[in-house]
Amino acid sequence: MPTSSTRRPLFSRGSWSEADRIAAILRKETVGGILLLIAAVVALVWANSPISDSYENLMDASIGPSVLHLDLTVSTWAADGLLAIFFFVVGLELKREFVAGDLRDPARAALPIAAAIGGMVLPAIIFVLVNRNTGDGALQGWAIPTATDIAFAVAILAVIGTHLPTALRTFLLTLAVVDDLLAITVIAIFYTDEVNFAALALAVIPLVLFTVAVQKRIRSWWILIPLAVITWGLVHESGIHATVAGVLLGFAVPVIRSRAAGGPDAGPGMAEHFEHRIRPLSAGIAIPLFAFCAAGVTVGGFSGLTSALTDPVALGIIAGLLIGKTVGIFGTTFVLSKFTKASLDSTVKWIDVVGISMLAGIGFTVSLLIGDLAFGPGTERDDHVKIGVLAGSILAALLASALLRARNRAYKKIYEDETRDDDHDGIPDVYQGEHS
Repeated sequence: MPTSSTRRPLFSRGSWSEADRIAAILRKETVGGILLLIAAVVALVWANSPISDSYENLMDASIGPSVLHLDLTVSTWAADGLLAIFFFVVGLELKREFVAGDLRDPARAALPIAAAIGGMVLPAIIFVLVNRNTGDGALQGWAIPTATDIAFAVAILAVIGTHLPTALRTFLLTLAVVDDLLAITVIAIFYTDEVNFAALALAVIPLVLFTVAVQKRIRSWWILIPLAVITWGLVHESGIHATVAGVLLGFAVPVIRSRAAGGPDAGPGMAEHFEHRIRPLSAGIAIPLFAFCAAGVTVGGFSGLTSALTDPVALGIIAGLLIGKTVGIFGTTFVLSKFTKASLDSTVKWIDVVGISMLAGIGFTVSLLIGDLAFGPGTERDDHVKIGVLAGSILAALLASALLRARNRAYKKIYEDETRDDDHDGIPDVYQGEHS
Protein backbone atom coordinates (compact mmCIF):
# COMPACT_ATOMS: atom_id res chain seq x y z
CA MET A 1 0.00 0.00 0.00
CA PRO A 2 1.46 3.38 -0.97
CA THR A 3 2.10 5.90 1.73
CA SER A 4 -0.12 8.95 2.04
CA SER A 5 2.72 11.22 1.01
CA THR A 6 2.95 9.56 -2.40
CA ARG A 7 -0.75 9.27 -3.06
CA ARG A 8 -2.46 11.34 -5.75
CA PRO A 9 -5.68 13.03 -4.53
CA LEU A 10 -8.98 12.05 -6.12
CA PHE A 11 -11.28 14.97 -6.98
CA SER A 12 -8.43 17.47 -6.68
CA ARG A 13 -9.09 20.93 -8.10
CA GLY A 14 -8.38 21.36 -11.77
CA SER A 15 -6.99 24.41 -13.48
CA TRP A 16 -8.80 27.74 -13.28
CA SER A 17 -9.61 27.64 -17.01
CA GLU A 18 -11.18 24.21 -16.53
CA ALA A 19 -13.27 25.41 -13.58
CA ASP A 20 -14.43 28.43 -15.58
CA ARG A 21 -15.38 26.23 -18.54
CA ILE A 22 -17.29 23.81 -16.31
CA ALA A 23 -19.19 26.72 -14.76
CA ALA A 24 -20.21 27.96 -18.23
CA ILE A 25 -21.44 24.48 -19.18
CA LEU A 26 -23.39 24.21 -15.94
CA ARG A 27 -25.22 27.46 -16.68
CA LYS A 28 -26.33 26.19 -20.09
CA GLU A 29 -27.26 22.73 -18.83
CA THR A 30 -29.29 24.21 -15.96
CA VAL A 31 -31.61 25.96 -18.38
CA GLY A 32 -31.76 22.86 -20.56
CA GLY A 33 -32.59 20.68 -17.56
CA ILE A 34 -35.45 22.94 -16.55
CA LEU A 35 -36.84 22.93 -20.11
CA LEU A 36 -36.43 19.15 -20.24
CA LEU A 37 -38.42 18.76 -17.03
CA ILE A 38 -41.18 21.05 -18.30
CA ALA A 39 -41.37 19.17 -21.61
CA ALA A 40 -41.59 15.80 -19.84
CA VAL A 41 -44.37 17.01 -17.53
CA VAL A 42 -46.35 18.45 -20.46
CA ALA A 43 -46.03 15.15 -22.34
CA LEU A 44 -47.15 13.12 -19.32
CA VAL A 45 -50.15 15.35 -18.70
CA TRP A 46 -51.15 15.37 -22.38
CA ALA A 47 -50.74 11.59 -22.76
CA ASN A 48 -53.02 11.00 -19.75
CA SER A 49 -55.61 13.67 -20.57
CA PRO A 50 -59.00 13.26 -22.34
CA ILE A 51 -57.28 14.32 -25.57
CA SER A 52 -54.49 11.74 -25.32
CA ASP A 53 -55.34 10.48 -28.82
CA SER A 54 -54.05 13.75 -30.27
CA TYR A 55 -50.67 13.19 -28.61
CA GLU A 56 -50.43 9.66 -30.01
CA ASN A 57 -51.47 10.87 -33.46
CA LEU A 58 -48.80 13.56 -33.36
CA MET A 59 -46.10 11.07 -32.36
CA ASP A 60 -47.18 8.66 -35.12
CA ALA A 61 -47.34 11.30 -37.86
CA SER A 62 -44.81 10.65 -40.65
CA ILE A 63 -42.55 13.41 -41.94
CA GLY A 64 -39.78 13.34 -44.52
CA PRO A 65 -39.02 12.16 -48.07
CA SER A 66 -39.93 8.51 -48.64
CA VAL A 67 -37.59 8.29 -51.64
CA LEU A 68 -34.67 8.62 -49.20
CA HIS A 69 -36.25 6.23 -46.70
CA LEU A 70 -36.63 9.17 -44.34
CA ASP A 71 -40.41 9.23 -44.00
CA LEU A 72 -40.08 8.79 -40.24
CA THR A 73 -42.54 9.34 -37.43
CA VAL A 74 -42.19 12.38 -35.22
CA SER A 75 -41.04 10.19 -32.31
CA THR A 76 -38.39 8.54 -34.52
CA TRP A 77 -37.14 11.91 -35.74
CA ALA A 78 -36.78 12.94 -32.09
CA ALA A 79 -34.78 9.81 -31.19
CA ASP A 80 -32.66 9.58 -34.35
CA GLY A 81 -32.37 13.23 -35.38
CA LEU A 82 -32.53 15.44 -32.31
CA LEU A 83 -30.38 13.12 -30.21
CA ALA A 84 -27.74 13.15 -32.95
CA ILE A 85 -27.29 16.86 -32.15
CA PHE A 86 -26.94 16.00 -28.47
CA PHE A 87 -24.35 13.31 -29.17
CA PHE A 88 -22.43 15.66 -31.46
CA VAL A 89 -21.95 17.91 -28.44
CA VAL A 90 -21.00 14.83 -26.38
CA GLY A 91 -18.33 14.00 -28.97
CA LEU A 92 -17.00 17.57 -28.88
CA GLU A 93 -16.93 17.56 -25.09
CA LEU A 94 -15.16 14.23 -24.85
CA LYS A 95 -12.49 15.16 -27.38
CA ARG A 96 -11.88 18.50 -25.72
CA GLU A 97 -11.62 16.88 -22.28
CA PHE A 98 -9.00 14.37 -23.39
CA VAL A 99 -7.03 16.63 -25.74
CA ALA A 100 -7.04 20.07 -24.10
CA GLY A 101 -8.83 19.65 -20.77
CA ASP A 102 -7.53 18.55 -17.40
CA LEU A 103 -8.26 14.94 -18.38
CA ARG A 104 -5.42 14.88 -20.89
CA ASP A 105 -3.52 13.67 -17.82
CA PRO A 106 -4.09 9.88 -17.76
CA ALA A 107 -4.09 9.93 -13.96
CA ARG A 108 -7.04 12.35 -13.97
CA ALA A 109 -8.85 10.58 -16.80
CA ALA A 110 -8.67 7.13 -15.18
CA LEU A 111 -11.09 7.97 -12.36
CA PRO A 112 -14.18 9.14 -14.30
CA ILE A 113 -13.64 6.44 -16.93
CA ALA A 114 -13.41 3.69 -14.32
CA ALA A 115 -16.34 5.15 -12.37
CA ALA A 116 -18.46 5.34 -15.54
CA ILE A 117 -17.70 1.70 -16.32
CA GLY A 118 -18.54 0.64 -12.77
CA GLY A 119 -21.71 2.73 -12.96
CA MET A 120 -22.79 0.85 -16.09
CA VAL A 121 -21.76 -2.72 -15.25
CA LEU A 122 -23.49 -3.01 -11.87
CA PRO A 123 -26.90 -1.63 -13.02
CA ALA A 124 -26.81 -4.09 -15.93
CA ILE A 125 -26.03 -6.97 -13.55
CA ILE A 126 -28.85 -5.96 -11.21
CA PHE A 127 -31.33 -5.75 -14.09
CA VAL A 128 -30.31 -9.21 -15.32
CA LEU A 129 -30.59 -10.71 -11.81
CA VAL A 130 -34.08 -9.25 -11.34
CA ASN A 131 -35.22 -10.48 -14.77
CA ARG A 132 -33.34 -13.75 -15.09
CA ASN A 133 -36.63 -15.73 -14.97
CA THR A 134 -38.96 -13.14 -16.51
CA GLY A 135 -38.77 -14.44 -20.07
CA ASP A 136 -40.53 -12.89 -23.07
CA GLY A 137 -37.33 -11.11 -24.15
CA ALA A 138 -37.08 -9.09 -20.93
CA LEU A 139 -33.29 -9.41 -20.79
CA GLN A 140 -33.13 -7.35 -23.99
CA GLY A 141 -33.50 -4.30 -21.73
CA TRP A 142 -30.32 -4.95 -19.72
CA ALA A 143 -28.72 -1.67 -20.83
CA ILE A 144 -31.66 0.60 -19.94
CA PRO A 145 -30.50 1.51 -16.39
CA THR A 146 -26.85 2.01 -17.41
CA ALA A 147 -27.15 5.60 -18.69
CA THR A 148 -26.86 8.96 -16.91
CA ASP A 149 -28.80 12.00 -18.11
CA ILE A 150 -26.37 14.93 -18.32
CA ALA A 151 -28.96 17.70 -18.53
CA PHE A 152 -31.05 16.57 -15.55
CA ALA A 153 -28.15 15.63 -13.29
CA VAL A 154 -26.08 18.73 -13.98
CA ALA A 155 -29.12 21.02 -13.69
CA ILE A 156 -29.96 19.65 -10.24
CA LEU A 157 -26.35 19.92 -9.08
CA ALA A 158 -26.12 23.50 -10.35
CA VAL A 159 -29.24 24.49 -8.41
CA ILE A 160 -28.50 22.78 -5.08
CA GLY A 161 -24.68 22.65 -5.13
CA THR A 162 -23.67 26.31 -5.05
CA HIS A 163 -20.95 25.69 -2.45
CA LEU A 164 -19.87 22.15 -3.31
CA PRO A 165 -16.24 21.77 -4.46
CA THR A 166 -15.79 22.41 -8.18
CA ALA A 167 -14.02 19.05 -8.51
CA LEU A 168 -17.30 17.23 -7.75
CA ARG A 169 -19.06 19.09 -10.56
CA THR A 170 -16.24 18.35 -12.97
CA PHE A 171 -16.35 14.70 -11.97
CA LEU A 172 -20.11 14.42 -12.56
CA LEU A 173 -19.97 16.17 -15.92
CA THR A 174 -17.05 14.08 -17.16
CA LEU A 175 -18.57 10.90 -15.76
CA ALA A 176 -21.85 11.61 -17.57
CA VAL A 177 -20.11 12.38 -20.86
CA VAL A 178 -18.03 9.17 -20.71
CA ASP A 179 -21.17 7.32 -19.68
CA ASP A 180 -22.97 8.61 -22.80
CA LEU A 181 -20.09 7.55 -25.03
CA LEU A 182 -20.23 4.05 -23.54
CA ALA A 183 -24.03 4.05 -23.95
CA ILE A 184 -23.82 4.94 -27.64
CA THR A 185 -21.23 2.17 -28.06
CA VAL A 186 -23.65 -0.28 -26.44
CA ILE A 187 -26.43 0.91 -28.77
CA ALA A 188 -24.22 0.49 -31.84
CA ILE A 189 -23.08 -3.01 -30.86
CA PHE A 190 -26.05 -4.60 -29.08
CA TYR A 191 -29.09 -2.81 -30.53
CA THR A 192 -28.27 -2.99 -34.22
CA ASP A 193 -30.09 -5.92 -35.90
CA GLU A 194 -28.77 -5.69 -39.46
CA VAL A 195 -26.03 -3.56 -41.01
CA ASN A 196 -26.13 -2.22 -44.57
CA PHE A 197 -22.39 -2.18 -45.16
CA ALA A 198 -22.74 -0.37 -48.50
CA ALA A 199 -24.48 2.59 -46.83
CA LEU A 200 -21.98 2.49 -43.97
CA ALA A 201 -19.06 2.59 -46.43
CA LEU A 202 -20.66 5.50 -48.28
CA ALA A 203 -21.04 7.37 -44.97
CA VAL A 204 -17.25 7.45 -44.69
CA ILE A 205 -17.02 9.77 -47.71
CA PRO A 206 -18.94 12.78 -46.29
CA LEU A 207 -17.43 12.09 -42.86
CA VAL A 208 -13.90 12.34 -44.30
CA LEU A 209 -14.83 15.50 -46.23
CA PHE A 210 -16.29 17.00 -43.04
CA THR A 211 -13.09 16.07 -41.18
CA VAL A 212 -10.89 17.69 -43.82
CA ALA A 213 -13.02 20.83 -43.81
CA VAL A 214 -12.90 21.33 -40.04
CA GLN A 215 -9.20 20.46 -39.92
CA LYS A 216 -8.67 23.33 -42.36
CA ARG A 217 -10.77 25.50 -40.01
CA ILE A 218 -13.56 26.01 -42.54
CA ARG A 219 -16.57 27.41 -40.70
CA SER A 220 -18.97 27.84 -43.63
CA TRP A 221 -22.24 26.27 -42.56
CA TRP A 222 -23.34 25.81 -46.19
CA ILE A 223 -20.44 23.31 -46.50
CA LEU A 224 -20.42 21.67 -43.06
CA ILE A 225 -24.16 21.19 -42.48
CA PRO A 226 -24.83 19.31 -45.77
CA LEU A 227 -21.83 17.03 -45.12
CA ALA A 228 -23.04 16.36 -41.57
CA VAL A 229 -26.62 15.70 -42.71
CA ILE A 230 -25.47 13.32 -45.47
CA THR A 231 -23.26 11.45 -42.98
CA TRP A 232 -26.20 11.18 -40.57
CA GLY A 233 -28.55 9.99 -43.33
CA LEU A 234 -26.19 7.26 -44.55
CA VAL A 235 -25.47 6.03 -41.01
CA HIS A 236 -29.23 5.90 -40.43
CA GLU A 237 -29.67 3.94 -43.67
CA SER A 238 -26.93 1.52 -42.61
CA GLY A 239 -29.03 0.24 -39.71
CA ILE A 240 -26.69 1.57 -37.03
CA HIS A 241 -28.45 4.06 -34.77
CA ALA A 242 -28.07 7.50 -36.32
CA THR A 243 -26.86 9.10 -33.08
CA VAL A 244 -23.54 7.32 -33.67
CA ALA A 245 -23.02 9.76 -36.57
CA GLY A 246 -23.24 12.64 -34.10
CA VAL A 247 -20.41 11.25 -31.98
CA LEU A 248 -18.21 10.54 -35.02
CA LEU A 249 -18.73 14.08 -36.36
CA GLY A 250 -17.90 15.51 -32.93
CA PHE A 251 -14.68 13.47 -32.77
CA ALA A 252 -13.69 14.84 -36.20
CA VAL A 253 -13.53 18.45 -34.99
CA PRO A 254 -10.00 19.53 -34.00
CA VAL A 255 -9.14 20.79 -30.55
CA ILE A 256 -6.32 23.26 -29.89
CA ARG A 257 -4.80 23.42 -26.43
CA SER A 258 -5.88 26.34 -24.31
CA ARG A 259 -3.27 28.87 -23.20
CA ALA A 260 -3.55 27.45 -19.70
CA ALA A 261 -2.49 24.09 -21.10
CA GLY A 262 0.45 25.63 -22.94
CA GLY A 263 1.99 24.60 -26.23
CA PRO A 264 2.93 26.44 -29.42
CA ASP A 265 -0.61 26.24 -30.81
CA ALA A 266 -2.27 27.81 -27.78
CA GLY A 267 -5.64 29.35 -28.54
CA PRO A 268 -9.31 28.40 -29.01
CA GLY A 269 -10.05 25.44 -31.27
CA MET A 270 -12.87 24.59 -33.64
CA ALA A 271 -14.37 22.34 -30.97
CA GLU A 272 -14.82 25.34 -28.67
CA HIS A 273 -16.41 27.30 -31.53
CA PHE A 274 -18.89 24.52 -32.36
CA GLU A 275 -19.65 23.78 -28.73
CA HIS A 276 -20.40 27.46 -28.08
CA ARG A 277 -22.79 27.55 -31.04
CA ILE A 278 -24.48 24.16 -30.76
CA ARG A 279 -24.69 23.40 -27.03
CA PRO A 280 -27.58 25.90 -26.54
CA LEU A 281 -29.40 24.23 -29.46
CA SER A 282 -28.82 20.81 -27.92
CA ALA A 283 -29.66 21.68 -24.31
CA GLY A 284 -32.43 24.19 -25.04
CA ILE A 285 -34.25 22.62 -28.01
CA ALA A 286 -33.12 19.11 -29.03
CA ILE A 287 -33.19 17.43 -25.61
CA PRO A 288 -36.45 19.05 -24.37
CA LEU A 289 -38.18 18.09 -27.63
CA PHE A 290 -36.92 14.53 -27.32
CA ALA A 291 -38.20 14.44 -23.74
CA PHE A 292 -41.57 15.68 -24.95
CA CYS A 293 -41.74 12.88 -27.54
CA ALA A 294 -40.39 10.12 -25.28
CA ALA A 295 -42.00 10.79 -21.90
CA GLY A 296 -45.64 10.70 -22.98
CA VAL A 297 -46.49 7.36 -21.40
CA THR A 298 -50.11 6.49 -20.65
CA VAL A 299 -50.15 5.45 -17.01
CA GLY A 300 -53.73 4.15 -16.97
CA GLY A 301 -54.59 5.35 -13.49
CA PHE A 302 -53.64 3.65 -10.24
CA SER A 303 -54.18 0.14 -11.61
CA GLY A 304 -51.97 0.88 -14.61
CA LEU A 305 -49.26 2.30 -12.39
CA THR A 306 -49.45 -0.72 -10.09
CA SER A 307 -49.22 -3.06 -13.07
CA ALA A 308 -46.16 -1.26 -14.39
CA LEU A 309 -44.38 -1.14 -11.04
CA THR A 310 -44.90 -4.87 -10.47
CA ASP A 311 -43.35 -5.72 -13.84
CA PRO A 312 -39.83 -7.10 -13.17
CA VAL A 313 -38.55 -5.04 -16.10
CA ALA A 314 -39.60 -1.79 -14.40
CA LEU A 315 -38.33 -3.03 -11.03
CA GLY A 316 -34.98 -3.97 -12.59
CA ILE A 317 -34.68 -0.49 -14.08
CA ILE A 318 -35.51 1.23 -10.80
CA ALA A 319 -33.11 -0.97 -8.82
CA GLY A 320 -30.40 -0.50 -11.46
CA LEU A 321 -30.69 3.30 -11.42
CA LEU A 322 -31.03 3.67 -7.65
CA ILE A 323 -28.75 0.94 -6.30
CA GLY A 324 -26.59 -0.03 -9.27
CA LYS A 325 -25.49 3.47 -10.19
CA THR A 326 -24.79 4.53 -6.60
CA VAL A 327 -22.89 1.41 -5.56
CA GLY A 328 -21.16 1.00 -8.94
CA ILE A 329 -19.75 4.53 -9.11
CA PHE A 330 -18.99 4.93 -5.41
CA GLY A 331 -17.59 1.41 -5.13
CA THR A 332 -15.27 1.87 -8.10
CA THR A 333 -14.01 5.17 -6.71
CA PHE A 334 -13.49 3.68 -3.25
CA VAL A 335 -11.59 0.69 -4.62
CA LEU A 336 -9.33 3.01 -6.64
CA SER A 337 -8.50 4.94 -3.49
CA LYS A 338 -7.61 1.76 -1.60
CA PHE A 339 -5.56 -0.09 -4.19
CA THR A 340 -3.88 2.66 -6.21
CA LYS A 341 -1.80 5.75 -5.45
CA ALA A 342 -4.97 7.87 -5.45
CA SER A 343 -6.53 9.24 -2.27
CA LEU A 344 -9.52 11.47 -1.59
CA ASP A 345 -8.77 15.18 -1.80
CA SER A 346 -8.84 16.92 1.58
CA THR A 347 -11.68 19.25 0.47
CA VAL A 348 -14.00 16.34 -0.36
CA LYS A 349 -15.70 13.77 1.90
CA TRP A 350 -16.81 10.27 0.95
CA ILE A 351 -20.43 11.24 1.66
CA ASP A 352 -20.10 13.80 -1.17
CA VAL A 353 -19.08 11.00 -3.53
CA VAL A 354 -22.16 9.02 -2.46
CA GLY A 355 -24.36 12.00 -3.35
CA ILE A 356 -22.77 12.46 -6.77
CA SER A 357 -23.01 8.70 -7.45
CA MET A 358 -26.68 8.76 -6.52
CA LEU A 359 -27.29 11.78 -8.75
CA ALA A 360 -25.85 9.81 -11.67
CA GLY A 361 -28.85 7.47 -11.26
CA ILE A 362 -30.94 9.98 -13.21
CA GLY A 363 -31.07 8.05 -16.47
CA PHE A 364 -33.86 9.82 -18.29
CA THR A 365 -32.86 10.65 -21.88
CA VAL A 366 -30.62 7.82 -23.04
CA SER A 367 -32.44 5.24 -20.89
CA LEU A 368 -35.70 6.06 -22.68
CA LEU A 369 -33.90 5.77 -26.02
CA ILE A 370 -32.49 2.33 -25.16
CA GLY A 371 -35.93 1.26 -23.92
CA ASP A 372 -37.45 2.10 -27.31
CA LEU A 373 -34.71 0.15 -29.06
CA ALA A 374 -35.05 -2.83 -26.72
CA PHE A 375 -38.81 -3.36 -26.83
CA GLY A 376 -40.18 -1.13 -29.57
CA PRO A 377 -42.15 2.09 -29.09
CA GLY A 378 -45.84 1.93 -28.33
CA THR A 379 -45.84 -1.53 -26.72
CA GLU A 380 -47.12 -2.25 -23.21
CA ARG A 381 -43.64 -3.21 -22.07
CA ASP A 382 -42.30 0.05 -23.51
CA ASP A 383 -44.80 1.93 -21.33
CA HIS A 384 -43.59 -0.03 -18.30
CA VAL A 385 -40.00 0.85 -19.24
CA LYS A 386 -40.88 4.55 -19.34
CA ILE A 387 -42.59 4.38 -15.96
CA GLY A 388 -39.59 2.52 -14.54
CA VAL A 389 -37.15 5.08 -15.94
CA LEU A 390 -39.25 8.00 -14.68
CA ALA A 391 -39.71 6.46 -11.22
CA GLY A 392 -36.06 5.49 -10.83
CA SER A 393 -34.81 8.86 -12.08
CA ILE A 394 -37.17 10.84 -9.84
CA LEU A 395 -36.25 8.79 -6.76
CA ALA A 396 -32.53 9.16 -7.52
CA ALA A 397 -32.98 12.91 -7.99
CA LEU A 398 -34.90 13.33 -4.72
CA LEU A 399 -32.51 11.25 -2.60
CA ALA A 400 -29.41 12.82 -4.13
CA SER A 401 -30.86 16.31 -3.75
CA ALA A 402 -31.60 15.76 -0.05
CA LEU A 403 -28.08 14.49 0.63
CA LEU A 404 -26.21 17.04 -1.49
CA ARG A 405 -28.31 19.91 -0.16
CA ALA A 406 -27.25 18.97 3.37
CA ARG A 407 -23.63 18.78 2.22
CA ASN A 408 -23.99 22.13 0.46
CA ARG A 409 -25.12 23.73 3.74
CA ALA A 410 -22.06 22.23 5.47
CA TYR A 411 -19.69 23.65 2.84
CA LYS A 412 -21.46 27.01 2.97
CA LYS A 413 -20.93 27.16 6.74
CA ILE A 414 -17.23 26.28 6.28
CA TYR A 415 -16.91 29.06 3.73
CA GLU A 416 -18.63 31.61 5.94
CA ASP A 417 -16.52 30.64 8.96
CA GLU A 418 -13.25 30.78 7.02
CA THR A 419 -14.01 34.07 5.27
CA ARG A 420 -14.94 35.56 8.63
CA ASP A 421 -11.47 34.64 9.93
CA ASP A 422 -9.61 35.28 6.71
CA ASP A 423 -9.88 39.09 6.62
CA HIS A 424 -11.10 38.66 3.04
CA ASP A 425 -7.54 38.02 1.83
CA GLY A 426 -8.66 35.31 -0.58
CA ILE A 427 -11.14 32.59 -1.32
CA PRO A 428 -10.77 29.37 0.66
CA ASP A 429 -9.74 26.30 -1.28
CA VAL A 430 -13.05 24.58 -0.74
CA TYR A 431 -14.88 27.39 -2.51
CA GLN A 432 -12.75 27.83 -5.61
CA GLY A 433 -14.89 28.85 -8.56
CA GLU A 434 -18.26 28.02 -6.98
CA HIS A 435 -20.03 31.28 -7.76
CA SER A 436 -18.74 31.68 -11.31
